[in-house]
Amino acid sequence: MPLAKRLPKVGFRSKRPILNQVVDLERLNGLKLESGTVINAVFLKSQGLIESIHKPFKILGDGELKRSIVIEAGSVSQTAREKILKAGGKVATA
Repeated sequence: MPLAKRLPKVGFRSKRPILNQVVDLERLNGLKLESGTVINAVFLKSQGLIESIHKPFKILGDGELKRSIVIEAGSVSQTAREKILKAGGKVATA
């Protein structure tokens, strides 16, 4: 019997799922940031909020934001985007 018939038929499942590193607005608010600070992967890594700059990260909307900041992230949740814009900041997603 050929090998193709002996193997089970299975659907596609990625061997490498995309796991985002999560950063909450509350953790960003806890930092001593000035208005207009640019938040990107290098900044988050230097503050110890993410493990690697090579893995994707996502900004989530848990907590409140008190300062206007500029976010340069791969992805931002809808609630986080609304809170950042409400505080007078900007969101630039890649």
